[in-house]
Amino acid sequence: MSERGREPTAPFGVAEVSGPSMYPTLRQGDQLLVHYGARVRPGDVAVLRHPLQQDLLIVKRLVERRGGGWWVLGDNPGAEGDSRVFGAVPPELLLGRVCGRFRPRRPDQRSAAAVASWVLTAVRPVLCDRSVSRRLRAR
Repeated sequence: MSERGREPTAPFGVAEVSGPSMYPTLRQGDQLLVHYGARVRPGDVAVLRHPLQQDLLIVKRLVERRGGGWWVLGDNPGAEGDSRVFGAVPPELLLGRVCGRFRPRRPDQRSAAAVASWVLTAVRPVLCDRSVSRRLRAR
């Protein structure tokens, strides 16, 4: 995940998804609108600093507060790199809540039907999903 051109005091910023851990909610190349410093709750998708490599930003779903930190999981059960590997993420590493995503148009989307489909699905809110949070906890 990469963050582009964010002023340190700006409440909103844009980040780009890299990797499959949040599929199908987020895909490689999706642009995210991030509300930095926003209040979060279980089920939210958030941007965090990786607890073992703090110069790396990650995007995960917040499952629950555990032992002074957030237990986070990706929506893709086959992908690794979440709290199952590094444990709870300290709250000071939580940067912000993902509010929405923009899916850029692929170069192969040239037909009228493909463009129309993209127009209808390109911009979406990323909502809190507490049911996903409960399912993920059961893993």
